Amino acid sequence: MPIRGARSEDGAAPGSADSSAAHKEELSGKIKEQKIVVDELSNLKKNRKVYRQQQNSNIFFLADRTEMLSESKNVLDELKKEYQEIENLEKTKVKK
Repeated sequence: MPIRGARSEDGAAPGSADSSAAHKEELSGKIKEQKIVVDELSNLKKNRKVYRQQQNSNIFFLADRTEMLSESKNVLDELKKEYQEIENLEKTKVKK
């Protein structure tokens, strides 16, 4: 079963409010996608095979299920942290 991890590639903070809202919405979508990946990997039977897609290609390689689950959880945590930072920035701007 092909599994593709969602990763945040855009670490720069957007300048305008419109791009900030768009970035926040994009992050929200990536978080939802990553939650699904984690859930699917968590519910796989122990003997099921997991494949990782090579970046920028349609080639898949056999991967360790527990490693993929761990990496997916880490990516989810990073996305949530980035989303929370954006929310905190918005809150501080509103207070000023």
